[in-house]
Amino acid sequence: MSAMNPIHSLWGNFFKDRCRENEATMTLLGQVPLFAGLRKSELRDLERLVHRRLYRDGEVVFWEGEPGVGMYIVQRGEVGVYKEYGKRGQKELARLEAGDFFGEMALLEGDCRSATAVASGETCLFGLIHPDLFHLFRRRPHLGVKLLSALGDVLARRLRRTDQELQRLSQDSLVVETDGGCQP
Repeated sequence: MSAMNPIHSLWGNFFKDRCRENEATMTLLGQVPLFAGLRKSELRDLERLVHRRLYRDGEVVFWEGEPGVGMYIVQRGEVGVYKEYGKRGQKELARLEAGDFFGEMALLEGDCRSATAVASGETCLFGLIHPDLFHLFRRRPHLGVKLLSALGDVLARRLRRTDQELQRLSQDSLVVETDGGCQP
């Protein structure tokens, strides 16, 4: 009987580790605002779709201008989001860390990426790909409605924040122009 314990514990640990990994994935998904309102069974359905990928420091996740096919969630590490990456006018738009997500507009449309995403340090990302997600929506339409509604909320908040930033920049520009000395 004792001769079987090492084999039993080997298989037990293998499945236990996989179970812990699945639970960690579901916990992270549940913390993402897009998925926060989902039940455990719905998170489990999403967890099955997640593609996990490790990126090296400086590795490009996607390039500005390429077609978008899905969204990403940062499990570990950081991602920089850039306009004009690798060019003289390169500008960092955002720095994302564990729990942040990006590329979600690709879930609605297959349009071109508006920026380049680059791993900063060793980074682990979860990817949710448009075709996989919409296949799930066909099987579970109520889940599709919940997720698309949450996606609409997230995009509306981001658009509102962008509008506020544009207004602030516009006002700053007016102040600079009127403080310049020459006035009609």
